[in-house]
Amino acid sequence: MEETLQPIYDAVVVGNMPDTTARVQAALDNGVGTAAVLHEALIPAMSEVGRLFEQGEYFVPEMLIAARAMQAGLKILKPLLVEENIQFVGKIAIGTVKGDLHDIGKNLVAMMLEGAGFEIIDLGTNVAPETFIDSIKNDKVDMVAMSALLTTTMPNMAASIAAIKEAGLRDKVKIIIGGAPVTKEYAANIGADGYAPDASQAATLAKHLAL
Repeated sequence: MEETLQPIYDAVVVGNMPDTTARVQAALDNGVGTAAVLHEALIPAMSEVGRLFEQGEYFVPEMLIAARAMQAGLKILKPLLVEENIQFVGKIAIGTVKGDLHDIGKNLVAMMLEGAGFEIIDLGTNVAPETFIDSIKNDKVDMVAMSALLTTTMPNMAASIAAIKEAGLRDKVKIIIGGAPVTKEYAANIGADGYAPDASQAATLAKHLAL
């Protein structure tokens, strides 16, 4: 890894937000390309954070702190990425389904997906099927990520997928789901393309489906 990129990688992995911000700016000031900072420092750092989480060395708080550090670095890059027309891996609309107001898990998944190189359209909580449909049409997303934390709101995942199908848009997007009560079997039963039990695996799944 380039000498100016390693400190960015290290700062994100340990979750040092001020250091990440300073290092990203310093790299750009020293002529390091925007794409290099993104693809050779921020994204690999979040991959390492995901690996540490899956190995049981990191837990949700550490992952959250690292994701926030990554977002701070990405905030500096975003205007430049747009200006230079650097492509993201894909575009994902994410939201907690209708009737469900929980957003902590959804927010962490959104940050991990962003850290994996995706452009994120965060639809928030209590998202109606029509809102997912509007995002597919208007935001031109490649993927939809749905979250539910309650067994009582899980059926709204099925309802949302059915509505997307009814609108003739099912073949235009991949759909992934997750949340505490959700299972792989449930995902298969309602016609989702995949299920992830946590934020790290959601990023891995999305990258796999984006290929």
